[in-house]
Amino acid sequence: MGRQHNSFLFLFLVFTILLYNTTKAQDLRTYIIQLHPNEMDTSFYKTKLHWHLSFLEKATVLEEEEESHSARLLYSYDTAIEGFAARLNEHEAMALKSLPGVISVQMDRRYELHTTYSHKFLGLNFSPTGVWVRSKFGHGAIIGVLDTGIWPESPSFDDSGMPPVPKHWRGICQEGEGFIFSNCNRKIIGARFYSKGHRVNYPDSRDTTIPLLEYVSPRDAHGHGTHTSSTAAGSAVPGASVLGLGLGTARGVAPGAHIAVYKVCWFDGCYSSDILAGIDDAINDGVNVLSLSLGGFPTPLFEDSIAIGSFRAVERGVAVICAAGNNGPAAMSVANEAPWITTVGASTMDRRFPAIVRLGNGEMLYGESMYPGNKFSKQAEKRLDLVYESGGNQGAEYCLKGSLSRTSVQGKMVVCDRGINGRSEKGEAVREAGGAAMVLANAEINHDEDSVDVHVLPSTVIGYEEGVQLKKYINSSARPIARFIYGGTKVGRSRAPAVALFSARGPSATIPSVLKPDMIAPGVNIIAAWPVSLGPTGLQEDQRRSNFTVLSGTSMACPHVSGVAALVRSVHPEWSPAAVRSAMMTTADVADHLGKPIMDEKNKTSVFAMGAGQVNPNRSIDPGLVYDIRPEDYITHLCILGYNQVQICTITHRNTSCSGILRRNKKFNLNYPSITVNLQNLSRPVPVMVQRVLTNVGTPNSTYTVQVKSPKGVAVKVVPEKLTFLKLNDRKSFRVWFEMRKQEANDGVVDGFLVWKHSSIGRYRVRSPIAVTWTM
Repeated sequence: MGRQHNSFLFLFLVFTILLYNTTKAQDLRTYIIQLHPNEMDTSFYKTKLHWHLSFLEKATVLEEEEESHSARLLYSYDTAIEGFAARLNEHEAMALKSLPGVISVQMDRRYELHTTYSHKFLGLNFSPTGVWVRSKFGHGAIIGVLDTGIWPESPSFDDSGMPPVPKHWRGICQEGEGFIFSNCNRKIIGARFYSKGHRVNYPDSRDTTIPLLEYVSPRDAHGHGTHTSSTAAGSAVPGASVLGLGLGTARGVAPGAHIAVYKVCWFDGCYSSDILAGIDDAINDGVNVLSLSLGGFPTPLFEDSIAIGSFRAVERGVAVICAAGNNGPAAMSVANEAPWITTVGASTMDRRFPAIVRLGNGEMLYGESMYPGNKFSKQAEKRLDLVYESGGNQGAEYCLKGSLSRTSVQGKMVVCDRGINGRSEKGEAVREAGGAAMVLANAEINHDEDSVDVHVLPSTVIGYEEGVQLKKYINSSARPIARFIYGGTKVGRSRAPAVALFSARGPSATIPSVLKPDMIAPGVNIIAAWPVSLGPTGLQEDQRRSNFTVLSGTSMACPHVSGVAALVRSVHPEWSPAAVRSAMMTTADVADHLGKPIMDEKNKTSVFAMGAGQVNPNRSIDPGLVYDIRPEDYITHLCILGYNQVQICTITHRNTSCSGILRRNKKFNLNYPSITVNLQNLSRPVPVMVQRVLTNVGTPNSTYTVQVKSPKGVAVKVVPEKLTFLKLNDRKSFRVWFEMRKQEANDGVVDGFLVWKHSSIGRYRVRSPIAVTWTM
């Protein structure tokens, strides 16, 4: 009966396709098809590729120009997911979804891409007891970077002094346009590229309207991947600067680690089909850390290819580090929220590039700039007439290309509002129209954010309030004038770190039971490697050349933590990804360099802005205790959250019976290093209990005592208050009860912390942030 039913279903599907399939090849879209694991009939299908093609044979009707169903297949995945990516029309996708053995059919999703000083700011130095020396600078660790590729000739990827390629490495150096086998070395030990998903969406990548030439190879045409790779594991480069500014020795966080490049991002973004192919190969190649400075808006986990692919990576022992996204300061904007991913927000440093605007009336407006002219010419500080082109040509206030009147701006200092087009593009528009200088005025949403750029003409960026003051002066003056006063590079004169304004905030929209982001790291005005084929602005018109440039974003924060994870794995290769994350979270800094609480843009601390705090590399390698998590624990947590069997199978590739799991785990809590609870604002408070388990990785015969800072309006009780560990890898559990205090509840979010302090070794302070939310 089952075989007759399947035959009928097959005939029905073919009939449906023949009836409705009028779509031509150019209308095909990329879909990712997930299959039930372990259902391949190995006696009938010799390889997974043949098995995957059999689904296409059942559900598609070929166009005349297509010779075989393999022409529709983009990727046959082996590890990241059980399934494949293929080009289908809408009716074929629906038909394929109805076939037995298919879990999900999802349309290809597009994701966006989210130093000479930052290693010093993080406390990395050559102390014999420091993490660099103890980890041998990350020797033996391999960081896989999924990004726009790499510029191998950069001095940041010189392999002098690098150890041999690790024996467990199984990857390749894929040749292509402008990239040959010898471009790999002992620093860049592997390189691959994935363009099938990208080319389906943009079939003619040589179109003259495309702003940059793409290399059909691992070579980087954009700079983003080169920048992130060198931030994570770049070699030491003395005398590095951006056209003379930010001078110092550039080093990655783990300068002794190896880099494996997976080019999955192109001029139009990064497609999930290509990302999954990169994750698939990275797992099989043998990377220890995966660094993904890309993502989008919060997405349900069963629709998020990064979450799905990274689960398989974590199962295989790969630590996955992702950017939190740049949609801050809005609440619930954090991306890459899966609890098995380490999610990183961005923080500021105490390095500044002052470029003050002195108005004709004597007022001084603080701004910042990395325009190099201030080091070589007084022309950059000339007094100029000020002009703000509002109310004229459409888009002139934003300095859109072609919107400015040459007659109005010729030889003047032009004010440009932030928004719509890129910051560097505004400067180019001013230059093309004959303007002599630019003041970039932040929008209200950007407040005092000071992300600088290497503009093509004398420029500075000022805060929103300074912009209001500047425009008021222009409107009230018969002849408004101004000049720049450049201050070069200043270090140590400002309070830092603080959470960057743009850094995405929690709480998590899809997994509210887990505090995200997990931590923060430097992500503002980060100087790192850059392709010499590009000007430091990345604009085609910029003919200047530099081995380094400055970028800001959680994209820059992510590789800092990826580098720290590589250092930790070098010292503790046996640790799980969860243990590595725990070590970084529980040792993070919650005070800035002045000893005051780390602030966010609202001038207060917030766990949903900074997570556990600023990553501290030196403390991460010796945390004392860790909160470990097995892959099975994540599945139990998904069951408790109400995910159904199909959704969990889509995410984890495991057939799961939640009813059985829930019966066995009635008091289960995910053993996360942070604690998030929800209390109901009731007349008779109901206590909420969570349980955690700590593993001793410090010293034997250790006793820890708990210290709690209770969130406002919440009573917190920990049992037991002391934990004694007799040996290494000894495990001890504790429970925490949370209860609303009478007449003190509120409808917002309150936070606190829990610390386990070693009785005699002062360096062991295992800190967990606490977030409490309220519901009526």
